Amino acid sequence: MELTQGHPLKQLFFFALPLVFGTVFQQLYSFVDTVLVGRFLGTDALGAVGVTYSLHFLIMGFVQGLCVGFGIVLAQGFGAKDQEGLQRFFWNGAYLCAGISFLLAAVTILLTKPLLRLIQTPEELLPLAAAYVQILFLGLPATVLYNYSANALRAVGDSQRPFYFLLLSSIVNIALDCLFIVPLHGGVAGAAWATVLSQLLSGVLNSLWYFFRAGVMERGGPRPAPSLACMGRLCAVGLPMGLEYSVSAIGAVVMQGGINTLGKTAVAAQTAGEKIRQMFTLPMESVGMAMATYTGQNCGAGRMDRIRAGIRWGLLLQYVYCGAAWLMIFLLKAPLTTLVLGESVSPVAQGAIQYLTLISPLFFIHGSLMIFRNTLQGLGKSLLAVISGIGELVGRSLGGLAAAQLASFALICLTNPLAWGLGAVYCLGMTCWILNKSKEFSI
Repeated sequence: MELTQGHPLKQLFFFALPLVFGTVFQQLYSFVDTVLVGRFLGTDALGAVGVTYSLHFLIMGFVQGLCVGFGIVLAQGFGAKDQEGLQRFFWNGAYLCAGISFLLAAVTILLTKPLLRLIQTPEELLPLAAAYVQILFLGLPATVLYNYSANALRAVGDSQRPFYFLLLSSIVNIALDCLFIVPLHGGVAGAAWATVLSQLLSGVLNSLWYFFRAGVMERGGPRPAPSLACMGRLCAVGLPMGLEYSVSAIGAVVMQGGINTLGKTAVAAQTAGEKIRQMFTLPMESVGMAMATYTGQNCGAGRMDRIRAGIRWGLLLQYVYCGAAWLMIFLLKAPLTTLVLGESVSPVAQGAIQYLTLISPLFFIHGSLMIFRNTLQGLGKSLLAVISGIGELVGRSLGGLAAAQLASFALICLTNPLAWGLGAVYCLGMTCWILNKSKEFSI
């Protein structure tokens, strides 16, 4: 799918639609993890899984940002119709991903328990939390394979196959959850293994399609050798984006430390509320991913005139969705909480409902951030986008520390919107500045 022609709204909508469904199903199996853990293993196990989220987000954010950045370089090559360059960048990206994934897996497994203690994980939750997240870290090569292969397909305009393969892996994940947690009594470790194996499946399927059916790989010729120039270009875009996600995630780690000081009831309540929140906000991130590919292809093709219109239509998509998401949460927050916890009157359930009530009207801030940040990334301005991650770091850190000092769960509920807002204001300003410099148009 070439995003350099046609109406921007139509192009963004139809390119983003498989991404949205993909992230919904991806989050669905994470949500099923939460439901099964909460229902069959208890609130302590649910709290242990929740405690690990910020650390996992720290590493996963880097991986996702890195692979999205690599995908933008591929999208620019595809938009410029540089077939030879596309081949070189793809293989050099694969070499980098292999080395980085195994290095990250080794380091994170060794540092798991010290990091969990650093964020003041309640001692009674520590063994379960370590058992869960170490398996996820062990599976980082599978996670990197999925993210890189999916972004490579999206870079050449194919957002449908990653969705189909993710849908299949989501179904497999849910089936493995039901098998490992309930009849095999695998506990939180069983939930982690189900996630790793399903990601491996979707990564392998994406890769096979890219090689044999996408029509962009030259078969039979020699594989391009590692190139420092290509790796340097990939890292110039990918590493800042990975760092941007990680810098933002450091704020989530500080925020988690603040939550942990409020006790295991607050930890379990925030975990339940956050899992439900993510079900609704991940589609906004998918629209942002579509915006990055759209911007990257048009930038590579020299079609800067289309980017301004893309921003406007992307914001419209986000705001319409945000209104619908708020209404659904307003109507369904109690049933959704009961689904996760099996109850609606306990302190944990009431805390989860409070979390959803306070955060859902502010979803539009997150939607705006996704459009402007991904526009910067699609333009290749990854270093500028990193600073938005610093804004999120500051917001989450201030919110988490204030909540710990004041023992306020309400402040925890408002910490993510504060982080989104600081990042969005910066990205809006930088996008306006960059686009105003273009002779083709102003903003």
